[in-house]
Amino acid sequence: MSDASKGIQSGKVLLTGASGFIGTRLRDALLARGADVLSIRRKGSPPSRKGRSVEVGYDDVSGLTRLMREEKPDYVLHVAGVTKGVSYGDFHGGNVMPTVNLVRALEDAHPELKRLVHVSSMTSYGPSSKDRPLVEGDPRRPIEFYGQSKLEAEHAVEGSKIPFTILRPGGVYGPGDVDYFNLFKEVHSGRNVFFGNKDRYFSTIYVDDCVDAILTSAVHEGAKNEGFFLDDGKPLTWGEFQEAIVRERGQKTMTLMLPEFLVTVAAIGGEFATRIDKKPRLFNRQKAKMGAQEAWTSSNKKLIEKTGWSPKVSYEEGVKRAYAWYRQEKWI
Repeated sequence: MSDASKGIQSGKVLLTGASGFIGTRLRDALLARGADVLSIRRKGSPPSRKGRSVEVGYDDVSGLTRLMREEKPDYVLHVAGVTKGVSYGDFHGGNVMPTVNLVRALEDAHPELKRLVHVSSMTSYGPSSKDRPLVEGDPRRPIEFYGQSKLEAEHAVEGSKIPFTILRPGGVYGPGDVDYFNLFKEVHSGRNVFFGNKDRYFSTIYVDDCVDAILTSAVHEGAKNEGFFLDDGKPLTWGEFQEAIVRERGQKTMTLMLPEFLVTVAAIGGEFATRIDKKPRLFNRQKAKMGAQEAWTSSNKKLIEKTGWSPKVSYEEGVKRAYAWYRQEKWI
């Protein structure tokens, strides 16, 4: 778990997205610190085995308001969201509506909240150039549905009357992640695959560093009513990241340089499959549009300057830990 000595150490924390990749690590870190953790779970979901949980729908404003009035949490850590969808309505329903209703409930029933930490995404700003990472003063110009919904949710937080912090991570990876896992799985099978993206840049953050940043910014006065990019400080290419996975495999691996147009073909195929079974897929033309950009990089300097937080895990070490976890849990 996180080894940070700063951040939330006690008190009552209302957590959304506790069953997800980041939320699970965050919940465990909070419990280890002695916090009283109350997780919001979807209707029909089983009670949490760790900490307390309550069943309430994000579309139930009266239920959320009642929850805030009765529980009066010290902090709300809003991690829940959706990354897969077919239409903008899917992303609005999973990212915007929950945020708007949480803010409304807090304003009506618990405006004395110490801090709302809203975990957004770098995609709310859109892509960068390979020579210049994004900084907070840049214009926000998302290019696809996910980023657009994240920006709309940010506007709801920024327009509220409650103290907030917005964090915009780059690619979050580590034990338990299912998205970057596909890269590990391919390499473990002996294939290091690129679709024209080997030299394109992106920013990452190891999951425990992400958790540390959330915990630190929640209590730091320098983070109050501010938004920050969150990354490990080293933009890198997909070639560099995947080569680190290859090194952890420790065996000869075949590199496949496939043409980029296959991404569009696969994206259309994913959308066709979704139309048949109604199950949103991570890979579609929206994601293909993201992948075609030359860079998705950001600068973490403002977060470091304002809070003193700093990343502890390099991408090489993060890949090592993730690969070991996937092996230990028999995912690969």
